[in-house]
Amino acid sequence: MPATHELHPDLALMHGQFSRDVSPALVIDPGDTVRLHTLDVTWGLENHRGLGLDRPRLRRPPGEPRYDGPAMLGPIAIRGAKPGTTLRVDILEVSPSAWGWTFAGGDGGPNAALNRALGVADAPAALVRWTIDSKSGTARSDFGLRAPLRPFPGILGLCPAAPGWHSGWEPRRTGGNMDCRELVAGSSLYLPIECEGALLSAGDGHAAQGDGEVGGSAIECRLEPLVLRLALEDAPAPAGPRIRTPGGWCFLGFGGSLDEAAHAALNAAVDALQHRLGADRTTALAHASVALSLRVTQAVNGVVGVHAVLPDEALESPSR
Repeated sequence: MPATHELHPDLALMHGQFSRDVSPALVIDPGDTVRLHTLDVTWGLENHRGLGLDRPRLRRPPGEPRYDGPAMLGPIAIRGAKPGTTLRVDILEVSPSAWGWTFAGGDGGPNAALNRALGVADAPAALVRWTIDSKSGTARSDFGLRAPLRPFPGILGLCPAAPGWHSGWEPRRTGGNMDCRELVAGSSLYLPIECEGALLSAGDGHAAQGDGEVGGSAIECRLEPLVLRLALEDAPAPAGPRIRTPGGWCFLGFGGSLDEAAHAALNAAVDALQHRLGADRTTALAHASVALSLRVTQAVNGVVGVHAVLPDEALESPSR
């Protein structure tokens, strides 16, 4: 029988960068479920009190590369997971904490160029705090405005095979800080496995976010809990992450520019359409031009993302 496991934010079970040398926080069997209780992305235990004010965070040993990055729980090893195969992550529940925050502005970090283009690089940074009400499905800002909740984990990713440390801030073909708002409960994420055991990590809870995450953050929150079921697929590894949503498929691409990211996402989508149609690549592209939508996943992590969305109803086979 599949088992259910629990992970809480103990320092020994967390990291900020990916490395195949980090010992698993948990080892499970395929088909098991994991309930994760995450910190917010910057290791926060409670909400911000104001700009420049300290707040309770999980204390990290200074100077240790393991903890230099966003707060991630894991890695979780799955028995029998082999490089070159596929991990399916079923997202069963995403419950945000009762508070959240959104930060924007400043002239540093990966969002600096966008801030300069928007004319806010030299302006004071902004902090918006939110009260989250899961019962009503809304968050209220300290400016009195409401936003509908659409909670999802900003980070879901597997460890890359290459040795050394890999930034937790950037997305890659094995996932990571994708910030894709389609990763809600009811969706399944498919990731290519590069390491023995797969080594999945999660974090960066978002109560709500628009496509692009243009200010550099969403409604950042803890997830209490994030419930995942992990399974091994009997299929070759995809070129990069793809998501099965209740309404269709999303193919994710990443790159140093939105053009590069769009090309990667579109290549994956056209591959899938070509396989589905049993047609040549140009014919698949013609269908994609009718049915497919390109959306900016996020434009703020240095490595940016685009997802190609293919709704189920966009191309239907005639009824027999």
